[in-house]
Amino acid sequence: MQKIRDTLVQYSRWDTLGDYVDRMEAHLEADFSTALENAKALLESIGKEICSAKAVALEPSSPIQGVLKKAFAALGYPGDDMVRQVSTALATIGQNVGELRNQISPTSHGKPLDELRDRNNKVDLLTREFLIDSTLVVAVFLIRAFEERQAVAMPLPATQPLVDDGPSYDDNEDFNNFWDESFGEFGMGDYNFTASEVLFALDSQAYAVECKAFKELGDESAGEAMGDTA
Repeated sequence: MQKIRDTLVQYSRWDTLGDYVDRMEAHLEADFSTALENAKALLESIGKEICSAKAVALEPSSPIQGVLKKAFAALGYPGDDMVRQVSTALATIGQNVGELRNQISPTSHGKPLDELRDRNNKVDLLTREFLIDSTLVVAVFLIRAFEERQAVAMPLPATQPLVDDGPSYDDNEDFNNFWDESFGEFGMGDYNFTASEVLFALDSQAYAVECKAFKELGDESAGEAMGDTA
């Protein structure tokens, strides 16, 4: 049952269903009717939640087979789709699970004491595991199919305006040359990087500050030169 548990952890929307899984596991051998009852409830809950989320109406007395068929339809599988055809067979398994539960449950109808004592023996362990595993396969498929379609249908966030991240390296050739002449190159094995490249890559904010200071100093020098000429 680890796969269904992993699925419930992955998609927290469904984590309440863990109670059904716990009871299925706990009663698989000692009280299989209880395990079946919770298996049926697990499928019904998933089917009804999908129909509710997709605004698909269900009849109050809809059997589990009807709930599962509508859940698959709500997920968008067309009638001739292979998955839809398989889903019909799986829905029939769900219906049979419900019927079997009624046959062996101690509370569905009054039973003689001998039948109550032997009710678990009507289904051998291999068949029990098959029925429970089939239920869990359907449950995992429905949850994942729903969640993956929800993710695809979610609108993308509005595009945010680009933020000015500072000066471009290629647009500041004069500063780059000045910085490289001041500090040279840095070698690492077969690779060599100029000082301006290193500064820009490792600390773009520091690069912006030094670049701005260089330009301001250049403007001041130009201004002084013009004053001398006058």
